[in-house]
Amino acid sequence: MLKMNIGRFRTLDDFDLRDKKILIRIDVNSPVVNGKVEMNERIKNHGIVLRELSDRGAKIVALAHQGRPGKEDYLESLEQHAQLLSDYVDVRYVNDLIWEEAKNSITEMKSGDVILLKNVRSLEDEFRPSKGNIIVEALSPLFDLYVNDAFSVSHREQTSVVSFAGALPSCIGLVMEKELSAVKNLQSRNMIYILGGTKPEDNLVLVRDTKVNKILSTGVFSLLCLMAKGYKLGKEDEILKEESELVPEIRNFVNKIKTPLDLAIDDGGRKEIKTEELPVDKEILDIGQKTVEFYAEEIGKAEAVFMKGPAGKFEERGFAKGTLDLLEAIGNSKCFSLIGGGHSSHILELFNISKDKFSHISLAGGALIAYLAGKKLPGLEVLKV
Repeated sequence: MLKMNIGRFRTLDDFDLRDKKILIRIDVNSPVVNGKVEMNERIKNHGIVLRELSDRGAKIVALAHQGRPGKEDYLESLEQHAQLLSDYVDVRYVNDLIWEEAKNSITEMKSGDVILLKNVRSLEDEFRPSKGNIIVEALSPLFDLYVNDAFSVSHREQTSVVSFAGALPSCIGLVMEKELSAVKNLQSRNMIYILGGTKPEDNLVLVRDTKVNKILSTGVFSLLCLMAKGYKLGKEDEILKEESELVPEIRNFVNKIKTPLDLAIDDGGRKEIKTEELPVDKEILDIGQKTVEFYAEEIGKAEAVFMKGPAGKFEERGFAKGTLDLLEAIGNSKCFSLIGGGHSSHILELFNISKDKFSHISLAGGALIAYLAGKKLPGLEVLKV
């Protein structure tokens, strides 16, 4: 685990866990395909932590969510998650949250037992944190310690994230500790950002609020940055009509944003064009080779690199090259590297890239962006001592 002074937080090392009942907020929110929950890095990392707590003799009850009510990926039952977590430690699923079945199961626990309760978002009180919250009133008397190990939801002001800290002794968990240590390591060095992906509004949060003065743009974000520099793209001008509303603000920061020297278009296959050849009546799906070489030089000079999101439409044949080449440059460099964004782990697994090449692979999306931008995360603020 990355170790560094993470600031004003108690950790699990500050408590004797044997025979203690621990309520731990984890984040195993996962891709759901045809009703089936897919194994992923979140489940793996939390499974390993639950096993460690079990080995230390604690009695562990996990709160988690899957999707949001009304959304396609919402599942009220987390039984599939419990089965996947059981690859790492025996997890019993209890299809209840605060009523008799849950309370009886918690009361009867033995040292080393692990329980996962029903989706915490199945009760509306999860979205209404307050002192009289029924979730807190029902569960807090049953536990000795509350642990927030879900950095990826700590930007949410929700009951399971912010309310138990006022009712129980509290600390951060091992997954959270690793995430915070990685960010501290990143920020303590001369760093650059490589910002891509399909959510340019998230990138703008970082550009607007960060002290980083060198940003390498890729993906949709790079196309908007080119617009901000006065380029007409062609077909993409219409495709990105909605996203182009961000262009006026991006113009305020173009001096610290590097844009592609060349691009890859879909012309019956991958074809690279110089930026000066814009506009073009084709979709732009990746950065080009000269851009990769230019960005790789910048990576080689940096002490730390944060890469968020793919450089192009990696799902399409021939257009993963920019993303893979940048990851290779980062992996071969001596810099501290933090890879983040929703697609990160998926890309590494899809292309069989060793995670050991990078200092840290974040499990978080929006929370990581907010934290890097200096925002206060509600789930962390309540844990400060």
